[in-house]
Amino acid sequence: MKDSRAAIHRKLHKLPALRFEQQTLTSFGGLVLVQALLSRVQLKERLRTCFAHVGVAPIFGHHLIALLLVVHLLLGYRELRDARYYRDDPLLKRVLGLSRVPDVATICRALAQADARSVQRLRALSRQLVLDRLQALALPRLTLDFDGSVIHTSRHAEGSAVGYCKAKKGARSYYPLFCTVAQTGQVFDLLHRPGNVHDSRGAQAFLAECLERVRAIRSDTQLEVRLDSAFFSEATLATLAAAGVEYSVSVPFERFVELKALIEQRRRWRPITSELAYFELEWKPKCWTSAARFVCVRKRVAMRQLGPVQLDLFVPQGLGHEFKVIVTNKAVTAATILAFHNGRGAQEGVFAQLKTQCQIDYVPCRRLVANQIFLLAGVIAHNLGRELQMVTRPVERMTTPTRMALWAFHELQTLRRTLLARAGRLTRPQGEL
Repeated sequence: MKDSRAAIHRKLHKLPALRFEQQTLTSFGGLVLVQALLSRVQLKERLRTCFAHVGVAPIFGHHLIALLLVVHLLLGYRELRDARYYRDDPLLKRVLGLSRVPDVATICRALAQADARSVQRLRALSRQLVLDRLQALALPRLTLDFDGSVIHTSRHAEGSAVGYCKAKKGARSYYPLFCTVAQTGQVFDLLHRPGNVHDSRGAQAFLAECLERVRAIRSDTQLEVRLDSAFFSEATLATLAAAGVEYSVSVPFERFVELKALIEQRRRWRPITSELAYFELEWKPKCWTSAARFVCVRKRVAMRQLGPVQLDLFVPQGLGHEFKVIVTNKAVTAATILAFHNGRGAQEGVFAQLKTQCQIDYVPCRRLVANQIFLLAGVIAHNLGRELQMVTRPVERMTTPTRMALWAFHELQTLRRTLLARAGRLTRPQGEL
C-alpha cells in the first residue's frame, strides 16, 4: 500500500517550549504529612536533648537514630535490617535531614552507646507529647487504664526472665506495665519490667507518678482509673482515694470465702438487662480497716452439659451464670459502673495495634537499653499516628459511659495503605520543590 504525500508531510508552526526538570521517585509520598507533623511537635530538636549528655559524637547522632526508628516503625518495618528497603528513598532522607541512611551496624553501635539516662529522657519526651495533647483538649474528665503486656524474646536478652505464659512456656520475656489514655487512645507512660514479676510489682508507685504528672497540667480535671484484679489491694484503693480519683477495680472474689458465700446465698438480684442482674453492698474484708462499695454482677450464659452428648439435631445446653465483682467509689448507678468498667477492654485493642503494627513485640538486641529505646520508639510511633488524626479532625464523639475515644481512629496500617505508602515524584518546576 502506498501512502499519499499529505499523509507523510506536516507543517511546523511553532517551536515547543523547553523546560528542564529534575525528578526523583519516592515510594512514600505521604511522608510529607509526617514531615509536617514532626516539625509541628519539634520531635527532632527534642530528641537531640534526650541524648545531649552522651559523650560520643558520631556522624549519625543518637537523636537521628531514634528518629529513624520512629519513622521505620511508622512505615511498618519490623527488623533493623529492613532499613535496606528504603535507604535510597529521597523523601525519607529529607524527613530525617540526611543525605545517606545509616546501615544496620551503625544503628546497633548507636544503640549500644546509649545509657539508662537516655532511656529516662526519651520516656519523659514520650510522656510530654501526650501531655501537650491533653492540655490542648482541656477535658473535664480523663480516664487512665493500667495493665501489663508480655513481650517474648526467642533468645537471651539482658533484663528478660522466664515468666508464666500458656502460649510460650519457658520463653524469656519482658513484662512492661502500660498507662493508656482512654479519650485519645495514646500510651501515656510505661514501666519496663522483666517477665517474671507479678502485675502489681511497682504498680503503686507508677500509678501515683502518672496521676501526679497528669494532675499537674490541669488541676480541675476529674481523673478516673480502671484496673483489673491483679491490682486489687487496700493500699492501692487508699492511694487513689487520697488523690481524689474515681476508680473501678475488678475483685478477685474467689480469694474471699465470705464474699463468695454472700454471692451464693443471694436470692434477690436487681435487673440491668434481660441477661444482666446485680446487687451491691458495703463490705469490708477481715484484713481491711474500712468498708468499700462492692457491685456484684451476674450474667446469664448457656453452659454445655457435662458427660456424653447425644449427637442429634442439637447439643443440649443448660443455663448458668457468670459472676463479676467490682469495687468502686463512683456515686453512679450499677449499670453505669458496669459500662464504665467494661470500657477498659479498649486497652487490649491498643496493645494489639502496638504489637502488630508498631512491632513492640519484637526484641531486636541483646542489650536492655537498646530494647527499651526500640520499645519507646514504637510507642512514640503509635502516639504520632493518633496525633496525626487528632490534629486534622475535630472531636467526633462526646463522652460515653464506656469512655470511648473521642475520635473514630483509623489503624496505623490503614494510614500506611491510604496515605504514607503512596508512590510519588519529587519535581522542581521553576526551581520550587
